[in-house]
Amino acid sequence: MSETDLKIHIYDKEIICPICNSKFNVKIVKVNSPRITSKDSDFFIRYRVINPYFYDVWVCNSCGYSAIKADFPKIKSHQKDIILNEITRKWRPHNFPENLTVPDAINRYKLALVNSMAINATNSSIAMIFLKLGWMFRLNEDIEKENLFLNQSLQYFLKSFSLENFPIYGMQRDSFSYLIGDLYRRTNKSEEALRWYSTVITTVGASVKVKELARTGKDIINKKY
Repeated sequence: MSETDLKIHIYDKEIICPICNSKFNVKIVKVNSPRITSKDSDFFIRYRVINPYFYDVWVCNSCGYSAIKADFPKIKSHQKDIILNEITRKWRPHNFPENLTVPDAINRYKLALVNSMAINATNSSIAMIFLKLGWMFRLNEDIEKENLFLNQSLQYFLKSFSLENFPIYGMQRDSFSYLIGDLYRRTNKSEEALRWYSTVITTVGASVKVKELARTGKDIINKKY
């Protein structure tokens, strides 16, 4: 995509870093620009024209603080010192292009992961970064690395299921349970996947759409074996 075409689909937004108070611009994808082509069973959306996932991580080039945009302002006071001591002290500014690619997105999600691990972020926050890294490697058709990151995501989602209150990243308990089941299936743990799918299907009050997704997941496993 040319720079001229890119400017049709993104705009700059000035924000203030909650760590160092520096002002910097982030790229925001316009709401109507992405075109959905399909959706994968683990909620990954495939886009054409421009991919919003590439711009989902905000990076402060002054101090190195990096996080998914939904979590960027949610830093706690005691975590600021951790970032300054463990991230900023070693930070070297990164020169990312405006027109981000899959490798750029992977690097940005990895920066967010390092930050989230350093501040001991919530399990769901870490899980979401791992999940989106898995999705980026899916775009790269790197199955081995995709499965590696999906498995890490699964482990942290399991912890968050027990410890955190719903909704989590917009997901209610039924959607969250389904996602766990689907990640089990995608990482070749069929028995666990079937157990979580069945829980969703038999849950009173679970949405009809999510129950149908769980039934589809069960059918995939049953046909495989």
